[in-house]
This record gives sequence, structure tokens and C-alpha cells, in this order.
Amino acid sequence: MTTLTDRPQTALLVIDVQNDVVAEAHDRDRVVANVASLVDRAREQAVPVVWVQHSHPEGMPRGSDGWQYVPELTIGPEEPVVHKLYGDSFEDTDLEDVLAGLGVGSLMVAGAQTDMCIRSTLHGALARGYDATLVADAHTTEDLSEYGAPTPDLVIAHTNLYWADQRAPGRAAGTVTAAEAFAPAAG
Repeated sequence: MTTLTDRPQTALLVIDVQNDVVAEAHDRDRVVANVASLVDRAREQAVPVVWVQHSHPEGMPRGSDGWQYVPELTIGPEEPVVHKLYGDSFEDTDLEDVLAGLGVGSLMVAGAQTDMCIRSTLHGALARGYDATLVADAHTTEDLSEYGAPTPDLVIAHTNLYWADQRAPGRAAGTVTAAEAFAPAAG
């Protein structure tokens, strides 16, 4: 349903599952395992996997240990890595060019942090004409409740709730579970 009619492919977009980003994340191990299973299934079905990697000069400089992807996830040698400085993975990056080159008009989104880069990228994708599906049990965030935010479980639940019914003209959004994403068609 994407408005990018010349791009029939779907890609898995894995956002910021980096050591420092998920070090204190809610339900980290389960979420990382779900992301790993998504990556495996996408590869088995020849679905492109696109990795997004955040950096910040003061807090998480490029090349540092904290900037590295978690050891449970391995980026394939032919899989593109998009480097970003902002929440929305499209802002000031080559993500749009990477996806256009792969013929991608639909995204399955997983990673961290739910209330920052995940939400920004989902909205950025939909605004740019992509279908954007959130993998409901493959994203997480840290606890920012001391600053007035809801607890991480509520942030995740609320994001899943409102993204399940999100839509725009000619574009689809929604949520699936990790088990449902890239599942073989019944027949």
C-alpha cells in the first residue's frame, strides 16, 4: 500500500541495538533475542536487513565500545549500515538512498529506544510515503520515570497501542509480533 509504488520490497530496519543504548533497557535480553530471530528470518527469506547506528560526540562517539552493536547481533557483510546523529533515522542520513536502491517501500521496525528513535523513525517513514510496521515485542527503552516519563513497560505498551491504529493516505502502519513478522504464509 506504500505510496512509493516502484518499491515493492519490505526491509527489516534494526535501530540502535547498541551496547550503551540497551545497557539499561527494559527486558533487554528478551527484546534482543526477538530482534535476532527477526534478523534470522529476514535473511532466510531474502528480506533486506538495514542497520541503523546512532552516535553522539560526547556520549557515544563513533568507534567506542558503547557505540558497537550488542554481541548477540551480527551485521552481515552485505547488509547496509546507516549512521545517524538524530532520532529520526532518515534525518541527515543516506537511509532514503539505501532503501531506494533496494526497492524498499515497506519497513518492519525493531530496536531502541521506543520513545525516541523508534517513534521518530516510524513517523518519519510514514511521512515519507513508506508503510511502517512496528514489531511490538522487539523494541525497548530505558527507565526515564525519574524525569517524569511513564515506566518503560507503559511507554512500550502505549507505543504499541497507538501505532496499531496509525495510518495515512495510501500508507499502512500497524504492529505485529516477532513470531508473526516474516512468518511463512499458511497454505
